[in-house]
Amino acid sequence: MAAAVVQIAQNRGMTKPVPKAETLVTDDGVPIEAVHLPGPRELGIVVAHGFTLHWQRPGVWRAAKRLNRYGGVVAFDFRGHGRSGGLSTLGDKEIRDLDAAVRYARDLGYEQVVTIGFSMGASIALRHAGLLGGVDAVVSVSGPGRWYFRGTPAMRRVHWVLEHKLGRLLARAFLRTRIDSGRWDPVPMPPAEAAARIAPTPLLIVHGDSDEYFPSDHAEQIFAAANQPKELWVVPGFAHAESGVTPALLDRIANWALAATSVAASPNAVA
Repeated sequence: MAAAVVQIAQNRGMTKPVPKAETLVTDDGVPIEAVHLPGPRELGIVVAHGFTLHWQRPGVWRAAKRLNRYGGVVAFDFRGHGRSGGLSTLGDKEIRDLDAAVRYARDLGYEQVVTIGFSMGASIALRHAGLLGGVDAVVSVSGPGRWYFRGTPAMRRVHWVLEHKLGRLLARAFLRTRIDSGRWDPVPMPPAEAAARIAPTPLLIVHGDSDEYFPSDHAEQIFAAANQPKELWVVPGFAHAESGVTPALLDRIANWALAATSVAASPNAVA
């Protein structure tokens, strides 16, 4: 009985905040579900997931929790994914979703905000930073440099899902992903072209030499297009995005973000 009383007293003394899911609304009226993992106000990290994922998927959640060791984290579901509304446009209109999440991190009081995108989320992070801006550093992990790539079996399977009604139905039924059946018109700016517009915001490009979706020449294309300050890490043995990233690599990425945002206060930072 005495032990139970002590345990209750200890629990009452716990001060770790409880993560909360919120509904954000994009500037084109799409509801986006986001979760906030509180952390030190010096750094806010916005995690942009890959295609067919959402913040509750184990790989995304593990990455968010690991990054939370270094700052506050906002994870969210892109349109057409998980509990968010709308339909997936595969990286086109999703820059509005990421922008809502970045502005939410600013509203929460984070002084510096870094976007870390994985796969499709990496292409969106690059396009967001190049076209809309408002972040203090950008990290692209396992991202494509160009559109319409079919050079690997994995990407040919992805294109089958996108291009066939049955594929889209299966994605909706089993992956909680609702895909717009229309074609891009006009074709959105490719990630590498957007990367050329990111400077002077620091950019980190991370890719695995064992990526089964996009070979490392995609990362090299992004790096070649971008201007300084920029870094490229081609990681031996790393496969793809959230499913392949290790805690050690997440730690390394987070430490880069801390260093990149502490060099000089960004004009985007909260006063």
